[in-house]
Amino acid sequence: MNRVYNFSSGPAQLPYDVLVKAQAELLDYNSTGMSVMEMSHRSAAYKEIIENAEKNLRKLYNISDDYAVLFLQGGASLQFAMIPMNMTKIGSADYIDSGYWSAKAIKEAKKFTNVRVVCSTKDENYNRLPDFEGIKFEGDYVYMTSNNTIYGTEFKKYPQTGDIPLIADMSSDILSRKIDVNNFGMIFAGAQKNIGPSGLCVAIVKKSLIGNAPENTPIMLDFKTHSENGSMYNTPPTYGIYIAGLVFEWMLANGGIDAIEKINAEKAALIYDFIDNSSFYTNTIPAADRSLMNVVFKTSDADLDKKFAKEAAANGLISLGGHRAVGGLRASIYNAMPIEGVHALIDFMKKFEVDNK
Repeated sequence: MNRVYNFSSGPAQLPYDVLVKAQAELLDYNSTGMSVMEMSHRSAAYKEIIENAEKNLRKLYNISDDYAVLFLQGGASLQFAMIPMNMTKIGSADYIDSGYWSAKAIKEAKKFTNVRVVCSTKDENYNRLPDFEGIKFEGDYVYMTSNNTIYGTEFKKYPQTGDIPLIADMSSDILSRKIDVNNFGMIFAGAQKNIGPSGLCVAIVKKSLIGNAPENTPIMLDFKTHSENGSMYNTPPTYGIYIAGLVFEWMLANGGIDAIEKINAEKAALIYDFIDNSSFYTNTIPAADRSLMNVVFKTSDADLDKKFAKEAAANGLISLGGHRAVGGLRASIYNAMPIEGVHALIDFMKKFEVDNK
């Protein structure tokens, strides 16, 4: 077997130890004689799996009983509609527009509430983060995307919203660094970057915000349905939750959020320092706005960028092409990317520079 280093923005590389454990348990989980994929979600064995997953996530983020932890389907994108459907009271919401995914959330929310875009860098092709300082928030909630996967930007601080709930799409930087969950009304994330397989969405929701959906809200789109039924009103994405649970265990065994954040900062610094000291590669994102998870860069020529991605893949460094909206190159270095993968990328970047100058 020859494992590659997967720099994809998602679905992303999973921790090797997690994959090995899942492989060992694939045919016979915990002496049940069956795979988790075959197991009834109502069984005692699966109840233990989902309860342990929630317990370990709460431990990682120090999540209090004031919050519900929900394992949902539909990925993060379904939340673009579920949030305004469940959180609207006065009929308006404030949105911070920092990139492709926040723009999608804005478009969807407009179907259910009056959206006020309080700040945006769309006119600059999202090449930097919008400034929310001094804004007076007025809506039912304030919505933001914490890390912008496509553009390589990440908020290092969050707005002070007072009594107005702050809702954050953390799909691409959840569990990558310390946060205080108590500062948020809701955090949600598609699993396929730092948590597990695609198809699962993890939501951390303040319980006081649950139960406000209109009576005509479809039952599967009401947070109350999932909160009252332990995320098992219907059959949940059982295997995705199982893998997420293994990832949470892996993180705790490796020092938790503090240790993960330190390694993530080290990985990102290695690549950014190399790019900043190179006359061949460039990154135009202001240093203060740069993402620890998604490092965007480019050469001087679009065709050369394509050549880089192709040759890198041939050397076991895959999915380094940038998003079609911005082009260039992108290295996604989520929690599961080992520092050895970053060193391998930099070694290739050095060689490619020498060969193509």
